[in-house]
Amino acid sequence: MADFQGIIVIHKEKGFTSHDVVAKLRGILHMKKIGHTGTLDPDATGVLPVALGKGTKLVDLLTDKEKTYEAVLHLGIDTDTQDMSGTVLEEKPVNVTEEEVRKVLKSFVGEQLQVPPMYSALKVNGKKLYELAREGKTVERKARPVCFYEIEPLEFHLPLVKIRVTCSKGTYIRTLCHDIGEKLGCGGCMEELLRSRVGRYSLFESHTLAQVEAAVADGTVQDMIDPVEAVLAEYPALYADSYGDRLLANGNPLSDNLVRPQHKEGWVRMYASDGTFTGIFQWDAGKKKYYPVKMF
Repeated sequence: MADFQGIIVIHKEKGFTSHDVVAKLRGILHMKKIGHTGTLDPDATGVLPVALGKGTKLVDLLTDKEKTYEAVLHLGIDTDTQDMSGTVLEEKPVNVTEEEVRKVLKSFVGEQLQVPPMYSALKVNGKKLYELAREGKTVERKARPVCFYEIEPLEFHLPLVKIRVTCSKGTYIRTLCHDIGEKLGCGGCMEELLRSRVGRYSLFESHTLAQVEAAVADGTVQDMIDPVEAVLAEYPALYADSYGDRLLANGNPLSDNLVRPQHKEGWVRMYASDGTFTGIFQWDAGKKKYYPVKMF
């Protein structure tokens, strides 16, 4: 079995679920400990960071990152899935102007409450919503707080509008398209979706499964993997002394006199005295110690 550690950024192609990507990578890389960092719909394409080995401890950190999408909004059509893969529920004429669309797009920027779609992997009473939807059931979903940092129109070919959206985690772009259509009074759904960025990772550094397979064959796949430390590079690096090493080995907190340099705020990367990365720690001002957040 291989022993890769870190993050590999996959360019998910149309037709694959995020779970499919993980399953295929397990076969390509010959390793079991792999996890993805945020589901993309099967019809969607783009950036899917995948965690390998100890990198799987980073999944929750990466899932929390803001994301950027490019979507094609199709006005005048409402479907049960809020995208073009679903059953058309209603069609309406589109008599809106570009200026009206721009104004409505702008109105969604900022903090919003979004009701998740029935066709989603969220669970209600232990059952996924899309499973209930396929049984013809509709259940009440609680609106969730989301934030749209940017919604910018890129192209107008009415009834199609291409938009770029930067948003918080847990946001459904399908639902945004539906809600924009509702507000314009003509209905709308999502025709295409490309995720162009997740946190620090962009489309330009992503690799298709075929490219990963080719890199395994020629021995260069390690070059595609972002090490755990690199993913956490935004946090300052601190080094324990030889006494601190013993505490680190057991995952114990460290007092400030055992580490250098000093950084008493937020998260830090903690290293043993020999330069071995051990984990993420957080300074506790009350107890005057660094406490482990995640050990690697």
